[in-house]
Amino acid sequence: MTRVYVILVNWNGWQDTLECLESLFNSHDISFRAIVCDNGSWDGSLELIKAWAMGKQEAPDRSGPLAGFFTSPAVPKPIPFVSYDRREAEAGGEGGDELSPLILIDCKENLGFAGGNNVGLRYVLARKDFDYVWLLNNDTVVDPSALSRQVERMNENPKIGMCGSTLLFYEDPGRVQAFGGGNYCKWIGLPWHIGQLKRPDRQIDRAHSERWMNYVVGASLFISREFLDRVGLMGEDYFLFFEETDWAERSKKHFSLGYAPESVVYHKLGKSIGTSSDPRKKSLVCDFFALRNRLKFTRRYHPVALPTIYLGLCVAWLLRCLAGRWDLARMIVDIVCGREEKWTSRLFAKETCSGKGQAI
Repeated sequence: MTRVYVILVNWNGWQDTLECLESLFNSHDISFRAIVCDNGSWDGSLELIKAWAMGKQEAPDRSGPLAGFFTSPAVPKPIPFVSYDRREAEAGGEGGDELSPLILIDCKENLGFAGGNNVGLRYVLARKDFDYVWLLNNDTVVDPSALSRQVERMNENPKIGMCGSTLLFYEDPGRVQAFGGGNYCKWIGLPWHIGQLKRPDRQIDRAHSERWMNYVVGASLFISREFLDRVGLMGEDYFLFFEETDWAERSKKHFSLGYAPESVVYHKLGKSIGTSSDPRKKSLVCDFFALRNRLKFTRRYHPVALPTIYLGLCVAWLLRCLAGRWDLARMIVDIVCGREEKWTSRLFAKETCSGKGQAI
């Protein structure tokens, strides 16, 4: 029997997490255990998720085209769960033989996207009772067959170590975020999701996506046990952005990337961190990690491309100046000059990171 763990990282986003869990537990055909790693939330997320599992808290009502579509009727409650702190979880739940379908882990602090997922991965590795792990953003809703389709694709080709889903926008499910993954251009330091902004009813060419992918979009990232054993955990020094690109880069000599077109996931896309292509609307958190990690990734894997990356940062600086975002312009200067530490205290202040979110 195929054994799968599904890991969600929560940061002050219990409403999204409950909606995601409702859709996840409506999945069929494949048995799984869900792990929620809470990154030091201050909004009572863990207690509210526990109350939901006990049947004392309903998932919040949503508006929009997908409201209740994959979450109604609600899954039967109570859902058995266990709770661990980080130390207990990373030891495999103290070696217990519990098989609760829901595992809640209190990380106590904000470990970032990779750090939060790695706590769950260490739990899984310590237990040694899995075939696959699905890293799933908490601000997603999944089709009931999304999990089984991932397993089918991985079983078809054992060389695939990392597999993606068809990602559609939650607020506009008629638009594509990505067909599995995308192509990162080392010369400009920017990614392009395959199928981005296309309509989902167009003919999907799986072979084309797999041929051009050099990363899998982290909102739905399915990995094999062999991948995890050989490549290791996600790189935590990025904190946010580029983790999946780094993982794919480290694995390319050993595994191929896959795409399961019929695994459909609806993504709310970056509400927690102020993701935007408009410099006037970018949050400090989003811009800092996107630009800093572009430079970090290039230095690590493609130093030959550093001249064009620095040129791109100059263009980014000019655009932020033209938009009147002097704070972001100063930040870019400090990143280029190696003075990024002065910004870190601001990035983790509650005033900067307020609102709902998943990984940061």
